Order: sequence, then structure tokens, then C-alpha cells
Amino acid sequence: MIIQFKDREKELSELSDVLNSRRFEFIILYGRRRIGKTELILKATENKGRIYYLAVGARNLDRFHSLCARHYPEVLKLKTDWEVLFEFLENKAEVVVIDEFQNMIHEDANILNIFQSIIDITLKDSELKLFLLGSSVSIITSRVLDYASPLYGRRTGSMELKAVSFFDLKRFFPASGTRELVEIYGFADGIPFYLIEINRPFWQWLEGELTKERSLLRDEVDFLMRYEFKDVSTYKLILEAIAHGKTKLNEIKDFIKVKRTDVSPYLRNLIEVGMIKRVVPVTENPKSRLGRYYLNDNFLKFWFRYIYPNLSPIEEGIFDINVIKEDYSNYLGGVFEEVARQFLIKERERIFGFSKIGRWWHKDKEIDIVALSDATKEILFVECKWRNLTCWQAEKILDDLSEKAKSVQWDSDSRKEYFGIVAKKIEGKDDLRGKGFVVFDIDDF
Repeated sequence: MIIQFKDREKELSELSDVLNSRRFEFIILYGRRRIGKTELILKATENKGRIYYLAVGARNLDRFHSLCARHYPEVLKLKTDWEVLFEFLENKAEVVVIDEFQNMIHEDANILNIFQSIIDITLKDSELKLFLLGSSVSIITSRVLDYASPLYGRRTGSMELKAVSFFDLKRFFPASGTRELVEIYGFADGIPFYLIEINRPFWQWLEGELTKERSLLRDEVDFLMRYEFKDVSTYKLILEAIAHGKTKLNEIKDFIKVKRTDVSPYLRNLIEVGMIKRVVPVTENPKSRLGRYYLNDNFLKFWFRYIYPNLSPIEEGIFDINVIKEDYSNYLGGVFEEVARQFLIKERERIFGFSKIGRWWHKDKEIDIVALSDATKEILFVECKWRNLTCWQAEKILDDLSEKAKSVQWDSDSRKEYFGIVAKKIEGKDDLRGKGFVVFDIDDF
């Protein structure tokens, strides 16, 4: 199986079951851009009689009619009408895929009612397989999957395609050690589109990529933003602000020099397309006013930290990769927090069955990871360090963590507390474990 599907065997197997069923199937497949939805569905349906249509911003019905006519010339005699076309396709095509379905919703909000009618009247007793794909997770969940949607109850299945886990990267890079995998994850996250570009040792590949005339590094973010937004300048300023640590609403507003009322719609749109996320302390309600904004993947973080500020020397061919190398350990501190979070979830049963995990902060105090169980009143506080620690240094960090934990307002009178640390390397970690601490380094990965 080719490399971009190393992480998707489970999904391909599920899609194979759908495609081989003897009934009508209506599947919603969604996930952020570059996550591999199109490649997955094209791979799964490559041996089927397939109509694949990529929806755009306007005239989708005319374009779909023309596409069908290229497959079946007799369509030219048919009325340009969604219901008429699907009546024809019902007994001709095995599979119909409509990609970027949110563009059709933007063009015509009534399209959901039209597809409800098509499914209820024309397709429900057929064996056609209908797939709707979308890159706008919020639109798909709120307009297509929500119980208030005209299509609610019609789908036979849905699949959200997510970035692959850090711990799946080994399947892409079997010769790489954990340290290099963390370095790669800091650049590509778990996004297959970027992972498959790295075809040599990471730093060797990156240096070569920085010298190319046409490079993923130079053009990718502008391409993504132009695809999503007409005027990218304000959006790029907001992303730059967040990349520089301006995570609070007022900090973002001050950075980009616009009124607060002007910022919120931009933030909503960036969340909608999966470029940023709003995070609240793990002990807070999701609607808490303490929410902060973060870039949603490491590729954006990497680009705004290292590429965007250095576009001129990169274009001139004089950029020195050591600028990145000398700072990269500092940058990986935040990346390693997410790696540690994923590791703790993998080790959940060895620790305790926590039901929530995330960051915590209050005023000037922050804790990298807090995991808790409402059922058992257990809580784990963890600091993450992308560096080597002596036993003494680790104990000092754990002492400071214990002091900060007193500020966490969550079942303060009855909870059972644990304290932990995850680092690149920890000297004497077995001694620390003997004292009751939760201690891991990358050798445990």
C-alpha cells in the first residue's frame, strides 16, 4: 500500500464494507484541508463506476451536469436539475462523490432540502453509494450532521478524518528515532500531505526545500488562505499574532490594531476552516470567558515562526538553516506538550482512568497538562520539558508544580492528587517513580 495510506487502513476497510453493501449508502466524510479526504475516497472507489465532482463557489448545478455528460453523453438531453440527474445516475453510476460540499451550501442554502428529496424519493431503494465530503468541520457538523438539518437521519454513516497521531509517525519513518520524529512532528504535525513530502532525513530534506524555486514552504499557507478567504491580509495578521503568543482576544486585537467587534468574525471563520482553535482551562466550562486562541497545527506554527519572517532571505537564496536549528529546541517545547498529552492518553489505564485532559491556567499560573476523573475525584498535574533533566532538576520542577496545583479549583477538599513530569531524558526516573511521581521520558515512548 502506498505511503499516504499507511495510516488509513482502518478507514479503507470501513469504506470497502460500505462500497460492497447491497443497499443505498449515504456517507459524510469530513475533516480539515490537507488531511487526505479526497485521496482516501479516490483510493477506496478506484475500481468502481464513479462520478467525482469537486464543488466550487458558483454554478455547481451547471458544472455537475457537464461532468455527468462527459461520462454519459445522453445526459445532454436531460434537464439541468439535481433531481433529474440523480434519477439518471441511480441506475448508471455505482458511486457519486461530491467534494467540498460546503461550497454548495454557501451557494444555495436550499441544497440540503434538495438532497433530502433526492434521497427520500429517488435513492433510498437503490444501491447507489453517495459520499459528501467537506473541509469545513463546523459547517458539516452544524448544517449536515445536526439533528435540525434536513439530511438528519438520512446518512448511513459518517467519518471525521483527523490528523494521524504522533505515535503513527513511525509507520511513515521506520528508520527514525523518537527525537527525529518529534522534530518532524514539529514541522508536519500528523498531516499526511506534509508527512509524505519528507523523503530524506528531516534536516537534509528541510535544507533542500528551503533552496527550491517552487517550494511547499514558500507557497502553502498563502494557497490555503486564498482558497478559504477573499481578503487574506487580516486573517494572516491574526495568525501571526497567535503565532507570536498573543492568545487572548484583547492581545490579538492590540496586535492587529482593529476594534474588538471587528476581530470576532475573523476568529470564527478561522475556527470554521480549522486553522485555529479556542481552548479553555480543562477545569472550566467550554463557554468560559478564559478561552484562548491557538494555531491548530504545527505546520502553521512552524511557518509563522520560521518561514514568514524570513521570506526575503529565502527568496534571495541566502537563508541559513542554522537560524532554525539553533532555536528549534525552544520551539519544540510547545510541540512536546501535545506529544506528551497523546502519550498519557495511551498510558491512561496505567495511571488512572481520567475522563478529561488538557491545559490549565489562571492569571499568571499555568500547568502544561492536567488530567482528571470526575467519577473518582483523581487529578494528575504534569509539566513537560523538551530537555534533559537531572534528578535534582526534576524534583525542583515537581516541587514547583505541587505549589501551583494549590491554585487549581477543582474538588479541592476531596481530590486525590498525583504529580508528574514528561521530558526528553530524566536521570534517576526510577527513583522518582519510587517516590510516587508519574515520570516518563522519550525512552518510554
